[in-house]
Amino acid sequence: MSPHRGNVTDADRWGDGVDQRHQDGTGHSRRPDFALIASVGGFFALRTGAPGPAHVPLASVYEGDHRPLTARVDTVAARLRAPERRIAASIAQLGLAARLWSVALGSAVLTGAVPGLDPRELRWDPDLTSPDDLVLTADLATARTLPATAASVREVVQYGHLVPLSDALRREGRISPRLLWGNAGSALAGAVRELSRWGERNGRPEVAERAEALAAELFGHPDLRTTGTSFPGTSPVGSFRRRSCCLYYRCPTGALCGDCVFDRPPPRSSVRAGSG
Repeated sequence: MSPHRGNVTDADRWGDGVDQRHQDGTGHSRRPDFALIASVGGFFALRTGAPGPAHVPLASVYEGDHRPLTARVDTVAARLRAPERRIAASIAQLGLAARLWSVALGSAVLTGAVPGLDPRELRWDPDLTSPDDLVLTADLATARTLPATAASVREVVQYGHLVPLSDALRREGRISPRLLWGNAGSALAGAVRELSRWGERNGRPEVAERAEALAAELFGHPDLRTTGTSFPGTSPVGSFRRRSCCLYYRCPTGALCGDCVFDRPPPRSSVRAGSG
């Protein structure tokens, strides 16, 4: 279930104007404009400042405090009436992956800088949804930012969050790494589509070019390279179709996602062939 879609059947090279030196005209480092990034959509929004009482550092989740992650999986399982716990774990991870890719990629494309998103300073409330689930508590005047490159986005999101999140989920319960990386690829492609639509609405075609160029580099990593395919003659993500299934269709009200590996829901006996 791609989190960037309004429903499950369809989706709701740096160019001119971006200073690749990661500085503004005065020589100071660029800072992400979170209000501008949030204008793309809810998944791109990031609260800053004081966290709520239930927000916990994502670092604590990655380091072994399983309670927030278990609570989130439980919430998703109840909401979707998931027949298996791994389905809820999959959807929970897909949503968080979409949030992280969206914030980092959106910042790189629109503001020319990538926020550090240190797991010790990025707090998460498992009971809330976007845009209230994540709060960055760092001092924005001094917080670490990186150049707007694919390497920076990979360092912040893939290495800083998705790898330890995958490890934490696999400690919490049985779930396939291939499925989780498929979710990550789907979420990345979804973020690019949303940025492209924002650029079209705002008369900024270069936004799609930047987003797709960065995504093409990100999909070159071995963990993401085999997560999906594109139709011939299209951009790497414009027609992304994943090679695994998030399993959402197995919920009572579920269906196949727009980028699903399956053309139609498979019989239960064949589910494991494409689910990871």
